[in-house]
Amino acid sequence: MGAIPAIAEDRGEDRGATAEDPPRPQEESVPSDGADVCPICKGAGYYVLDVPVGSPNFGVLMTCTCNLAAKELRAREEVHRLSNLADFADKTFETFDQTVPGVEGAYERAALYARSPRGWLVLFGNYGCGKTHLAAAIANYALIHTIHQVIFASVPDLLDHLRSTFGPTSEVGYDAIFERIRNIPLLVLDDLGTENTTPWAREKLYQIINHRYNRKLPTVITSNCKPESIEPRIFSRMTDYALCEELIMINAGDYRKRSLDQRVRRRKRW
Repeated sequence: MGAIPAIAEDRGEDRGATAEDPPRPQEESVPSDGADVCPICKGAGYYVLDVPVGSPNFGVLMTCTCNLAAKELRAREEVHRLSNLADFADKTFETFDQTVPGVEGAYERAALYARSPRGWLVLFGNYGCGKTHLAAAIANYALIHTIHQVIFASVPDLLDHLRSTFGPTSEVGYDAIFERIRNIPLLVLDDLGTENTTPWAREKLYQIINHRYNRKLPTVITSNCKPESIEPRIFSRMTDYALCEELIMINAGDYRKRSLDQRVRRRKRW
């Protein structure tokens, strides 16, 4: 069964346009400058099958493999944009201050996880204790050395991004990006518990976490909330010993405040 470009000339069979007929690409969609084009669809992105009248596929617009590849590329670019690791490029294990009291155990556990991401790693701690730095360090290391496909995102930003895919200007549909997030080989969720607690947000977040829980997909979660304040369905999955051997509590002060105190002391010496 052969394939005919959707823009092929009229075969002389005027069936008449109906509401069920799919839209066909226009002639101008074919490049005229001699550039390389897909041999199947001639650059249209769609084609119709060369089948007899009466066949279920007669006149049906088929998506060409070149168009599917383009959609996949757009989806990958959307994931890359979502995972804003470029903003955390300096957050590595090398730049993490291990001398701060209370962080050594978390540092060692995070470094071990990055080298072999399995199960879940959950980091609790107050603002500025270093948990986001460690989570980003895991993502940066895994992206280069181990898993290579990583999404790092704060939970509020992730949910906002999902909402935006419903907009008319979004180039990637909600279903495509949602599936990519649920199935990405390594997902790092920063600041769980700070999201907008609308019913929609709670349900989407639960669906992501439950999907990864059921499939035992590597996941890193950070939160500055008290464990008991996290949505019970989610917290139950975070504490399953078969997937997450321990919840790591980082008992360290605010790094930003320490930096400020150091700057103040230096100024006083001047």
